[in-house]
Amino acid sequence: MKHAASSTPDTALASLTAIILTFNEHLHIRRCIENVRQVASHVVVVDSGSTDDTVAIAQSLGAIVLTNPFVNHAVQFNWALDHALIETEWVMRLDADEYLDARLLAQLPGTLAGATTEVKAFSVRRPTTFLGRRIAHGGMSPWLLRFWRRGAARCELRWMDEHMLLVDGGEVRRLPGNIVDHNLNNLSWWADKHNRYASREACDLLMLRDRSRVRTHAATDPGGQAGLKRVMKERVYSRLPLGLRPWLYFAYRLILRGGFLDGYRGMMFHTLQGLWYRLLVDAKVMQVERLIRHEGLSIEQAVREALGIELAAHPVDPSAARANK
Repeated sequence: MKHAASSTPDTALASLTAIILTFNEHLHIRRCIENVRQVASHVVVVDSGSTDDTVAIAQSLGAIVLTNPFVNHAVQFNWALDHALIETEWVMRLDADEYLDARLLAQLPGTLAGATTEVKAFSVRRPTTFLGRRIAHGGMSPWLLRFWRRGAARCELRWMDEHMLLVDGGEVRRLPGNIVDHNLNNLSWWADKHNRYASREACDLLMLRDRSRVRTHAATDPGGQAGLKRVMKERVYSRLPLGLRPWLYFAYRLILRGGFLDGYRGMMFHTLQGLWYRLLVDAKVMQVERLIRHEGLSIEQAVREALGIELAAHPVDPSAARANK
C-alpha cells in the first residue's frame, strides 16, 4: 500500500519531499526534521523498527512515518521511493544525523523553483564533523547528488557507498552551502557502526573479485567526483594487495589530500576511518575467502557465516541507469 507523503503543505516552502531513513535516532531526528522543515513542504521518515521514541518524535513534528525491515540503505531508500506517494516536484535524501546549513536553507527554495526543465538534479557538499570538529581535509567534503526531480533518480544497489543515479540522464548542477554530517553518538556507537559498514563493504569488494558467481548490482557510474572515486576504488584500490592497500590509502589521505592539516582530532578521525576501518574491511574479506578456500563453502555460505549477511536479500534494480557526469 502506498502512502501520501504529507498532509497539507505550506505553500511558502519548496515543493520538496525530504526522505529520511531511521533506526533509533532519538539524538538526531528532532534536529533533522525541524531543520529541513524550514524548506521542505513534505517529510517522510522510513523507520526500520526503532525501539526508542524516534517514531513518536517524527510524528509529533508532522512527518509521515512508514516502516520496513532493513536490508541496507540502498534497498531501503528505493523502497521509500516506491511506497511513499510523492507528489512534490522535487525529492531529497537526508540522513537523520545531517542538517542543512544556513546558506543552503536560504538559497534552496528559490533555486529549485527557478530551475529550468533541463536541470534534473542538484548536488551539494557534505562535510563531516568528528568530536565536534569539522574535518576540512582528506577528501571528506564530497559533492553528492541529494536533490532531484520526482521520478528522475533511484539509489544504486550496493551494500555500501551507494549513490543516487539519474534514471534517464540530464543536467546536474551544484548548490551553494552544505548538508552537514554531524553525528552526536559516542565513539563506541561509531565503532559499532563502522564494524557493520565494514561487513557490507566487504560484500561489495568480494563481488568485484568474483563477479561470475554472484551479482549484487548492475555496473553503475554516479558521475562527477563520486564517479572518479568509484573508478579509483574498483579499478585501482580493489586490485591492490589485501592488508597493504589500507596503509596506502591512509598515506594518500593524510599526505596528498592534506588530512594532517585537520589537527590532532582530525588525525584521530583519519586514522580510525581511513586506516582502521579499511583494515577491518580487508580482514573480513580475508575471512570469507578463507572459508571458501579451506571449507569449500560457496561465497553465499561464507558471507552468511562470517558476516551474517544474506546476499540474496539484495536484488538487482534494473531501473538504476548510468548517471550523466
